[in-house]
Amino acid sequence: MSDRLDPRDYTDPACPFCTDAYTDAPTVRRVPMRRIVEKLDEYLARDDYEAAGRHLAYWEAEAREGGDREGLLSLRRAQRGLLRKTGQAEAATAAADESLELIEELGLGETVSAATVTLNAATVFCAFGQAERSVELFEAARRVYRKELPPDDPRTAGLCNNMALALADLGRADEALALYDEALDVLASVPGSGPEQAITHLNIADLLSLSVGEAEETEAAVEARLDRAERLLDDPALPRDGNYAFVCEKCAFAFAYHGRFAYAEELKQRAKEIYDEGTRARTSVL
Repeated sequence: MSDRLDPRDYTDPACPFCTDAYTDAPTVRRVPMRRIVEKLDEYLARDDYEAAGRHLAYWEAEAREGGDREGLLSLRRAQRGLLRKTGQAEAATAAADESLELIEELGLGETVSAATVTLNAATVFCAFGQAERSVELFEAARRVYRKELPPDDPRTAGLCNNMALALADLGRADEALALYDEALDVLASVPGSGPEQAITHLNIADLLSLSVGEAEETEAAVEARLDRAERLLDDPALPRDGNYAFVCEKCAFAFAYHGRFAYAEELKQRAKEIYDEGTRARTSVL
């Protein structure tokens, strides 16, 4: 299933811009992470990936010059997701590799924060054809999550969804389906998780459509997942915000792939209206 910018890539399950756990060295010049992420969110709310990329590149250079390794880790994590979603394979994998090196350098060990870095790096490698490597990293992150997080933590659902995609790429469909089911079980107890549940149902539909079962049975199962995703996305209680817009864009490709072209266009229009409104709101205060 095609996808674009996933909010989880710049608002990680564990905040990628939190550096409170680190100690300052006298010679380090810290970058202003709070201001950086606030500005980044403004660009992303307008769907302006080019400006977001320039913004992150500028502060990456500042972090390197100032010796702020913790800030650099946060910035490389944010860049990694943006580069992945804009299809820049070489730059994205380089950012993922450096992120993994930095968690070792900073001695983060088997912490939730380090596991989240590992998880997001694995997502990049999976996106660019390194599924085998990504599964190993997903497994490492999963061990930490199982040890450190409660079973209903939504970060576990994100891990399950992304790891399932890698397993599907490797032809391990049964394992992938089990992880998608685990993700749905977790999300069922998370308020406001309708968009994420919809994505999971669409991932399952994609996987089922590739199965070798009876054609009619498979088609019925796929249609049921598509119907469920539609109901979730049409929930009037969902806030029509930037997250909803990006989910609509992401899901539109899946619905089009399965032949629901009219609904795909409707989702694209919903996203456009939200982004346009965000641009107008920003312009009005300048």
